[in-house]
Amino acid sequence: MFYVDTSVWVAAIAEEAKSDDVRSWLGRFDSEEVVISDWVVTEFSSALSLKIRTGQIRLEQRAAALSAFSNLVSDSLSTLPVKTRHFRSAALFTDNHLTGLRASDALHLAVAAENGAAVCTLDATMASAGPLLGIETIVP
Repeated sequence: MFYVDTSVWVAAIAEEAKSDDVRSWLGRFDSEEVVISDWVVTEFSSALSLKIRTGQIRLEQRAAALSAFSNLVSDSLSTLPVKTRHFRSAALFTDNHLTGLRASDALHLAVAAENGAAVCTLDATMASAGPLLGIETIVP
């Protein structure tokens, strides 16, 4: 099972430097192998709002990306719930200052770890922190 984090979905749906590579990589998997969490849905909206605020995309592009992601989530992806224990695990992960993890990334790792999923991310800090915490990470 592959837990695909927000950075990968943003690259897959919004145009970024790694978009073609990410789309090709995602195309290798059956949708049953790919999971997200409710936190990915929240972060995806946040990432697109940031792109609006920084002038990277227009409102129409944001609307199209949100619609595409919403359809993908409802039609193809399994969504793992985020539970109180995941927040507690994320806190423990961030207690290890050597990981450099932000709370949001630690939460992704906690959800994936509990479900036995490898974390797929474009975030270099999360990719290097995962193995320190015993969580497989993959950079597409």
